[in-house]
Amino acid sequence: MATVAAPKQQVMADLKGKVDPDWCPGCGDFGVLAAVQKALVELQIPNHEVVTISGIGCSSNFPGFINTYGMHTLHGRALAVATGVKLANHALTVMVTGGDGDGFGIGGNHFLHTMRRNVDLLYIVMDNQIYGLTTGQTSPTSRIGMKTKSMPFGNIESPVNPISLALAAGATFVARGFSGEQKHLTELIKQGIEHQGFSFLDVFSPCVTYNHDNTYQWFRPRVKKIEDDPAYDPSDWMAAMEKSLLWGDAIPIGKFFQRTDLPSLHAAEPVLSQAPLVQQTPRVAPEIARSFIEELM
Repeated sequence: MATVAAPKQQVMADLKGKVDPDWCPGCGDFGVLAAVQKALVELQIPNHEVVTISGIGCSSNFPGFINTYGMHTLHGRALAVATGVKLANHALTVMVTGGDGDGFGIGGNHFLHTMRRNVDLLYIVMDNQIYGLTTGQTSPTSRIGMKTKSMPFGNIESPVNPISLALAAGATFVARGFSGEQKHLTELIKQGIEHQGFSFLDVFSPCVTYNHDNTYQWFRPRVKKIEDDPAYDPSDWMAAMEKSLLWGDAIPIGKFFQRTDLPSLHAAEPVLSQAPLVQQTPRVAPEIARSFIEELM
């Protein structure tokens, strides 16, 4: 009798990209990469069923460093591209990776509307409070008074609060991690992947070259895990908003908020209820589609 071989278990080596990361030694993004790979292995999601989309920046080189399908897109436009990928084939696990400049600066408008639409993807922002790729300018999350190349006498602009913004815009899963807390970060990524809807994960990912304020040494005594408080209810939006405003000697990390009663964008679209779009028979005749494409070329 013939035997059927058991499916191959995915391991960390299967997710190693063809290109080695070129981040500075000690960069927090290494920790994020390892946590994403670990999460995919623990969830046993085959790498050919994963798409990683990014914009521009140090962190946005991510798709080249992991063995999944991926696209390195335009500055601030990763979420728009990822929305198209998810609507074309909602059976895929879609992750978006970027930085605070890419996501909260030029990409701020897409950030708001992707949350509002509840697109089913995981958005991981490697938040280092600085523009690293362009060698150290003030970013949307740089603290007031921080001295950078673009503001050598100190930043005069109030920083964005990504957690509060995500909660206000309607994100259905909102969390914050720290690249120095690997196990905790991996669990948050797993929860974000499994959530049916828009998952936002802001990750403190220290830039060891250009940000000498928000270092590992600065974060370690300050970050406090939300999960350590058994009384905290992540379904309580008001409690999440109040906790999002905490900053100082105690900075919360963990899952701030989650709701499961709102359908994702593709689940609310009747056309996609039959099957992923790529598996459906086109309703437009091939010759008409070809003529239309030729007209646009």
